[in-house]
Amino acid sequence: MEHGKSWYKLDNVAKLFPSSARGGDTRVFRLMCELNEPVDERTLQEALDAVIADFPHLKCVLRKGLFWYYLDYRDIRAIVSNENLNACSALYYGGRKNLLFRVNFFGNRINLEMFHVLADGTGAFIFFKALITKYLSLRHNFLITDAVTETASAYGMGSDAFDRFYEPKKFKRKAKKERIRNAYHIKGTTDDNLLPHLVEGTVSVKSFIDIAHKYNTTVGILATSVYIAAVIDEMTLQEQSRPIVVSVPVNLRNYFKSETARNFFGVIRVTYDARNYDGELSTIIKAVKQSFDFQLSKDRIAQTMNNYSALEHNLAIKMVPLWIKDFSMGRYNRLIARGVTSTMSNLGTVGMPEPASSYIVKFGAFMTAPFEQVSIVSFKDRMVIGEVSSFVNHEVMLHFYRRLTELGLSVEIATNDNDN
Repeated sequence: MEHGKSWYKLDNVAKLFPSSARGGDTRVFRLMCELNEPVDERTLQEALDAVIADFPHLKCVLRKGLFWYYLDYRDIRAIVSNENLNACSALYYGGRKNLLFRVNFFGNRINLEMFHVLADGTGAFIFFKALITKYLSLRHNFLITDAVTETASAYGMGSDAFDRFYEPKKFKRKAKKERIRNAYHIKGTTDDNLLPHLVEGTVSVKSFIDIAHKYNTTVGILATSVYIAAVIDEMTLQEQSRPIVVSVPVNLRNYFKSETARNFFGVIRVTYDARNYDGELSTIIKAVKQSFDFQLSKDRIAQTMNNYSALEHNLAIKMVPLWIKDFSMGRYNRLIARGVTSTMSNLGTVGMPEPASSYIVKFGAFMTAPFEQVSIVSFKDRMVIGEVSSFVNHEVMLHFYRRLTELGLSVEIATNDNDN
């Protein structure tokens, strides 16, 4: 978005979030950076004031139009605060004209929390890395050179990549609609007020990769497979008749050249029948790999992206009033949720310039969802595997961490401050 632009439409994925933000599913995600020293509030505020100027698309409030929601630019100052809310607490309240992100800190940690209409995790990390680099340069008086700053323009970072790569003539025939089968849903005790509760496990990146190589697979496939095994650990024999369905977000920037800092991701679904599990992790890995290979072909990814965009360009849908869209999208989201057990999102490795890198211990990511969502972020030799939900217990995640320990990994586990 240009600095002079006063409003812009939501991207295709973002259109689903306002109508689905309910209760514990706030559609807010958190990015976390842990430093090796306490955070200085005044310096963090100075860094935020400086960096936000390059990200005008973040300084918006969500408004309702006749047919669609839209983002309205407002010159509201984002204020840094001590962390005083549960992780991923709501940011969007209908009718309020507030910014859709917050920056807070606690001890050695800096957190960026964002309503998903603004960006996906990869896009938000573009802003977060710039903020952390600026903060550390001010705190320790080192120079940020052109070589370590983002090269994308404000326009490029604020652009709608779905719209840019939409090809209406290339995929005229949509894929056959798949009947949504009720998936196994994780059970647990929920917070009385549906407040988010967070758990994180930290392991060695090198050790995790070594195990993945031992099984001749990738980090993403191994993590998804171990998680499926952890879900099976929690299932009764009767429940194993329900499929385990893990939704896996795919960063479309890996398939289409884009500098957007907004939403630009697709989703694949990995389905596993627990009755096929023979006690060997390799059995699950084989099934997960086949699913990844089939769904991540370039043509299938392109068709998925195009189908997302086709909805927006459908004239009949365009002309439906927003209140009807809200109702329909709410029903659609609930239908989709019936067919998903969990989400496994691997945001990959975060690279930071020196000397900023030397002050950072690790990064993490946490995302609310109507079901469990697991997020993975790596930095140097620390991989953080985090989950946030309205469950006050984390049985499946504890099974997951235990299985990682059985594979030979040392797991450091932490939970948020408000778990009672």
